[in-house]
Amino acid sequence: MSQPPEPAATPERQHPTEPPPPLYPTAAPPPQYPSAAPPPQYPASPAPAYSPPPPSYPTAPPPQYPTAPNAPYPADTAPQYPTGPDTPYPAAATPQYPTAPSAPYLTTPTTPDPTAAPPPPYPTAPTDVPPPYAASHAPYIPPQPAPAPEPAPDDLDYRHLGSRVHVAAHQRGADATAIGSLLVHVPSLVVSAAVVGAIAFALFGTAGGWIVVLAWLATGGLVFHRPTELAFARRVLKLRAPRPEEQARLDPIWREVTARAGIEAHTYELMVENSPELNASAVAGHVVSVTTYALNEIPSSNLAAVLAHELGHHTGGHAWAGLLGYWYSLPGRIAWTVTKFVARIALAIAAVLSWRAYFLVAFVIGMCLVGGFMAAWYLTLPLVLAPYLLAFMGRKAELRADQQAAVLGFAGQMTQVLHQLQAEEDREKAQIVAAGHHLKEPGTFARLLSTHPDHHTRIQALEPYLRTGL
Repeated sequence: MSQPPEPAATPERQHPTEPPPPLYPTAAPPPQYPSAAPPPQYPASPAPAYSPPPPSYPTAPPPQYPTAPNAPYPADTAPQYPTGPDTPYPAAATPQYPTAPSAPYLTTPTTPDPTAAPPPPYPTAPTDVPPPYAASHAPYIPPQPAPAPEPAPDDLDYRHLGSRVHVAAHQRGADATAIGSLLVHVPSLVVSAAVVGAIAFALFGTAGGWIVVLAWLATGGLVFHRPTELAFARRVLKLRAPRPEEQARLDPIWREVTARAGIEAHTYELMVENSPELNASAVAGHVVSVTTYALNEIPSSNLAAVLAHELGHHTGGHAWAGLLGYWYSLPGRIAWTVTKFVARIALAIAAVLSWRAYFLVAFVIGMCLVGGFMAAWYLTLPLVLAPYLLAFMGRKAELRADQQAAVLGFAGQMTQVLHQLQAEEDREKAQIVAAGHHLKEPGTFARLLSTHPDHHTRIQALEPYLRTGL
C-alpha cells in the first residue's frame, strides 16, 4: 500500500536539527561629510590716496620697406659695398634676383603677422637676364646673329640677255702656245715610252709589251672624256659642283661670257674650289673652276673677266695641251725621281764607308750622266731645257688668255682684278717684313721657271685694249 507523499519543506517548517541560515548585514549607508566651509572673507583694503602711473616706453615706428617687388633690403638699411675696380658688386646697387611669383613657403595656410618683417625673396635661376654682378649698369642686350654678308654687286653689262647669238663652228682649238707646249713635251714622251716599253717587254714579252705601250698611248684620250675629267677634278683637284645659290649667280654671268665668245655655255662644266684666294683655273678639256672668294666677293663684271680669261685658256687649247703633256711625261719623271733617289742612297752608303768610296760613286754617277748626254744629246738637252721652255709657254698662255678676255670687252675689269692681285701680294710682303723676316726676292732662275708673268707685265699688255675702249 502506498504512502502519501510528504509535504514539501517550507521555510516555516525546517528540520529541527538543521541550523538556520546566517543573516548578513545590509550595506551601510555612505558617510555624510560636512559641506566645505565658505572661504574667509577679508576686509577690503582702502584704496591708496595716490597711485603712480606705469612707466611708458617709446615705441619705434615699424620699418618702411620700398614698394619695389625685388628689393631685398629696406631703402634706408641696404648694405653699402665698397667701390673700386676689383669689387664684385656695383657701387650703389644691390644684387637683384627675380622671384618666383607662385612659389609658396609653407604647405599649410597661416595668418600673416602684419608687424612681422617680410621674408627675403628667394633667387630663381636666371634665364636671359644679365649677370647680377656686372660692373656696368647698361641694359642687357641678348646676342644677335651675325648679319648675312652683302652679296657682291651685279654690275655686268648683259648685252646678249635673251637675244640670239652667233655660235662659232669650233668650240675649242689650239693656238701657237698650245702647239709649242706639245712640242716641248715630245722628248719627255719618248723617254716615257721607253720606260713603259722596257717594263712591259720585261714582264709580258714582245707581243704583250706592244699591247701595253699602245694602251698607254690611248689613255691620252681620257683628257677629253667628260666623266673622267669630272672624276679627276673631284678626286685630285678637290673641286665640287656649285650649290644652288652659287649656280644662280654663275649661270647668267657665264651665259653672257660664252655668248660674247660665240661658245655654247653647256660645252664646259662649271665647278667651285673652296679657297679664300682670288683665283680660277681651266682644267683638262671641259672644266672651268672658280674659287669661293671670287664667286662671292668680287663684282659680277670682274667675275665675268676672270671666267673669260679661263675660257681663253680652253679655246686656245692651253688646258688640254698642258694636261696631255703632263700625262705622257709622267712615266719619265717617275723614272728620273727613282734614279735620283737611288743615287742619293748610294752616295749616303759610300759616305759611311769612306771618303774614297764616296768620291768613287760620285765619279761613276757623273760619268753616266755625261755619257748619256753625249750619246743622246738630242733627248737629254731638251729634257734639261724643258722646264724653262714650259714656263715660257705658260707665261705666253697667260698673256693670250688676258687678250681673249680683253677682246670680249673685259679689258678694264681684267685690269682691276690684276690690280687687286698686286695689292694682295704687296700686303703679304709687308706682313713678312713687319714680322721681322727677311724678304727674299726671286732670282733669275726662279723668274725663268715661273709659269705666270708678273702683274705689272700683264697690266701693261692690256693697256692697248684700254685705249681702244674694248
